[in-house]
Amino acid sequence: MTPVRTTRRVITAGLLGTALALTLAAPARAGATPAAPAIPAPPAAPALSAAPAPGPAWRLTATGTDARFRGLAAVDRRTAWAAGSKGTVLRTTDAGRTWRDVSPPGAADLELRDVEAFDARRAVVLAIGEGEASRVLRTEDGGATWTEAFRNTDPRAFYDCVTFLDHRNGLALGDPVDGRFRILATRDGGRSWAVLPDTGMPAALPGEAGFAASGQCLVAAGPKDVLFTTGGGATARVFRSADRGRTWTVTDTPVPAGDPARGAFALAFRDRHHGIAVGGDYRAGQPSPDAAATTSDGGRTWTPAGTPPPAYRSGAAWLPHHRSAALAVGPTGTDLTLDGGRTWRTVDTGSYDTVDCAPDGGCWASGEKGRIARLAGR
Repeated sequence: MTPVRTTRRVITAGLLGTALALTLAAPARAGATPAAPAIPAPPAAPALSAAPAPGPAWRLTATGTDARFRGLAAVDRRTAWAAGSKGTVLRTTDAGRTWRDVSPPGAADLELRDVEAFDARRAVVLAIGEGEASRVLRTEDGGATWTEAFRNTDPRAFYDCVTFLDHRNGLALGDPVDGRFRILATRDGGRSWAVLPDTGMPAALPGEAGFAASGQCLVAAGPKDVLFTTGGGATARVFRSADRGRTWTVTDTPVPAGDPARGAFALAFRDRHHGIAVGGDYRAGQPSPDAAATTSDGGRTWTPAGTPPPAYRSGAAWLPHHRSAALAVGPTGTDLTLDGGRTWRTVDTGSYDTVDCAPDGGCWASGEKGRIARLAGR
C-alpha cells in the first residue's frame, strides 16, 4: 500500500555534537540506454535552513530533476543510488557533486519506490503498482543497461518494497492476496525471482497492507532474519522470519493504525535484536501520536517511544558505529534519537521521505521535488 497512489490504495560540520562525533569517528522495463550526461552541482552546495535544535544537518545536492525519490541506497560516502517517480534512477559516485541519470529506458510511466545497491555498478529497483506495474529491474553496469528480472502477472498483487540479506538472497513484499501477504524471493542476486508459498504466513487483518513510502517496510536484520511492518488494519504489526522468508511470526506494535492512512511505515535494525519502527498518519495536518516504537528482542515485542517524533515519519536509519543514535525522516522534518529510539527531537524541518546510511558512515536522505541530501561532515 502506498500513501500517494490513486489506484489503491543540516550542524554544519559539527555532526551530532562533540560527544557523538567522537563516537561516530570510532562503525520499469528491460533494455539498453546510452550513458547519460552527468548533472552538475554547485561546487559548494548550500546548507539547509538552521535546524530547530543542535544536531545533524543535511546538505542538499543538485539533482536536476523534480522527481520524488522514495527509494534510496547508500553504498558509501561517495556513492548512492536514488529511485523515484517517472521511472527516474540517479547515481552519484562523487559524494553528490554530480548525479548521473541512469533511468531504465521506457520506464517513464513506472513508479520506482525502492532501490537496493550492492556497489557503484550493481543495483536492483522495484516498480510498484497493481498487476504488471509491479516489476523488478536490475543493472550490472551502473545503469548503462537494465534487465527486467520480474514482472507481476497477477492482477490481485501489488508489491511495496524489496530488501537483500546478502549479495544473493533477497525478498520483495507484496500486499495480501487471498488473505496473506505475498513474498517474492531471489537466490541469485536479483537475476530471477519466484513467489514463495504462503503456508508459513499468518493471516492478514482486514484492510492490512504494507506502505510503499520509503523502501523500508521490509528490512533484513541478519543473514537469515527479515521483518516487515504494516498498517491499515486494526493494529500496526511486524512480521518476522528467521529463515529467509519461508515461515513467519507476527506481533502487534503500539504505533496507531485502524485507518488506511495510519500504521508503521518503516523499520530499521542495527543488529538482529535492536530495531525501531516509525510511522503515523501520512495525511498532511493529521496528528500522529506514538509514531515510534523500539524492540530489543528481534521484533518479538515492541515498546512505544517515551518522546516520539512530533509527526508522521516514513523513513529511519541507524547511524553507523553508534549503538544508540538513529534518524527518522518525514515530510515535516528529521528527528534524532541518542538513546536507541526512546526519545526523539527534531533537528531539521526539511521534507524527506527516506534515509539510508552506509557502513563507512555516509548518510543520505531523499524526497519530493528532486531533493537528495548528504549528511554534512560525513
